[in-house]
Amino acid sequence: MIKAHWIAAVALAGALAAGCGESTTETPATEATTETAATTPEPAVTEAAPAAEMQTLAATLGPSEGVTSDGTGTASFTFTPETGALDYTITYEGLTGPAVAAHIHGPAEPGENAPPVVPFADPASPITGTATLTPEQATELLAGKYYVNVHTAANPGGEIRGQIMVAP
Repeated sequence: MIKAHWIAAVALAGALAAGCGESTTETPATEATTETAATTPEPAVTEAAPAAEMQTLAATLGPSEGVTSDGTGTASFTFTPETGALDYTITYEGLTGPAVAAHIHGPAEPGENAPPVVPFADPASPITGTATLTPEQATELLAGKYYVNVHTAANPGGEIRGQIMVAP
């Protein structure tokens, strides 16, 4: 019974520290913590896990498979897990003509194709902006399953692309 109170106290403390005002237990944390301290030699953990930190991601863009182009580019991203915000900057040069569209596509492994997930309003370099990802999209992004693709009239399927990976 005392162990159950200790677990409930730790769960309540973690939920309150994380800003989640709801709890499924009626046992106050101070009561359970006092009992635990008197009967258990191990200290109770009362701190919540630290909030997830911003992630830096990057991609190097080059000609898609089967495409002849001198196009190159880079993409940098900052992802904020708490809000789902993905800030991006994509620059490129050397395409066969003006970009007619550009997107983040996924989920797909390197070399595979997938539908657009984040369209860019203006495909002209530099492309900058912020998108809000769902939790599922965030998981796919951080797993390296999204890529940047820049389309031209000569290469409507994509002239240059690059897989988005967590930066070292």
